[in-house]
Amino acid sequence: MLRKTFNEILVNSLLASVANYFVWFALTFWVFIETRSILATSLIAGIFALAGAISSIFFGAIVDHNKKRSVMLLSSLVSLTFYSIGAAIYFSAPNGVFQNPSSIYLWCFIVVMMLGCIAGNIRNIALTTLVTIFFEEDERPKINGLVGMVAGVSFMATSVLSGFGIGFLGMGISVICALATTLLVLIHITFISFGDKDIVYAQKDESTSKIDIRGTLSLLRETPGIMALILFTSFNNFLGGVFMALMDSYGLSNMSVKAWGLWLALLSTGFIFGGILVSKYGLGRSPVKTLFYVNCITWTVTIFFTISTFVYLFLFGIFVWMLLAPIAEASESTILQKIIPLERQGRTIGFAQTIEQMASPITAFLIGPLTHFFFIPFMTDGYGAQTIGVCFGTGQVRAMALVFTLTGLIGLIATLIAMHSKPAKAIEKQYQLSS
Repeated sequence: MLRKTFNEILVNSLLASVANYFVWFALTFWVFIETRSILATSLIAGIFALAGAISSIFFGAIVDHNKKRSVMLLSSLVSLTFYSIGAAIYFSAPNGVFQNPSSIYLWCFIVVMMLGCIAGNIRNIALTTLVTIFFEEDERPKINGLVGMVAGVSFMATSVLSGFGIGFLGMGISVICALATTLLVLIHITFISFGDKDIVYAQKDESTSKIDIRGTLSLLRETPGIMALILFTSFNNFLGGVFMALMDSYGLSNMSVKAWGLWLALLSTGFIFGGILVSKYGLGRSPVKTLFYVNCITWTVTIFFTISTFVYLFLFGIFVWMLLAPIAEASESTILQKIIPLERQGRTIGFAQTIEQMASPITAFLIGPLTHFFFIPFMTDGYGAQTIGVCFGTGQVRAMALVFTLTGLIGLIATLIAMHSKPAKAIEKQYQLSS
């Protein structure tokens, strides 16, 4: 019975993710096509990540202190409200204002639509805690893989829908589609019963704030290796901000928006296959080691996937990255679900997301201007073009490629250092002791 209920919740979450990812992707594609500005797309990535980071710790408190069904209803209602405001801004804006990257109409529209996407993060935290509530410890790794597979399906669907939506229908129809899907999600979840396990697990201590950052920090300090795990993921996200800022610009510089959307859809089957692998085979005896091995492969691929102008190498690298991402996510979720008490999981996961996601906007905000003002001149007619340009290539696209290569090199070195560190051994021991 619980598995059937969870499957219904997954379907609902799939539809919500499709709507939210669709808005994010479509907005990024549309802004780049309208303005041709790398700065604008990197700022969108930064705004999305920063808002997600700031809100996650508050969302975690909401999840811990409310029934999960109520939290998911709230998530959809808030998204629907912001998308409605965004639609009003878009359809009331004067003609031609969206081509100007400094237009107040453009940035009001971007921020409001991003806030609608961010509200979906409440649902993601709630879904992670539901895995703990509904399933026993030995089932969770495979269920986390199933959750990752569903995320992959939504990513695949929205990749092609966003590319084709912007390419054929335009932003106006895309906004209406997002509104309609979010309304459908809101109606659908009202008919799902979460059962008698959907109770508030947080302790009712009126002397302590509901967010209780101090208590969460105290728990993390007392749990060997957890803070190191969060910091490691944060550093990976810091480097991952490069992908947020440049991947769409790089892809759209090599192909049309329709082709890029279609390729993203095909490549995102990697998310599905990665989730299937975890749901079928689990994470091995040590999710901690699995996490490090996956990161080593990911950063090695990042070093080489844009080293050539051969675009299919770039596409293959993205596929590998997407294949391994659900395995890394499932590994971290499984570690936290096993070690952190259920009554504080929402706030702990929210706190971890806040710290981890704060890293991405820093890079996204920095890498756009850095690429625009340093790497592009460096690889167009500067010293880089004169020295490595003969074999690496020159111009804007090859400047972005150089940034990817340097990012992968830094990530691989950092991962190798981290996996042999004392904190890594501590979290491994703590995970085994919790068995």
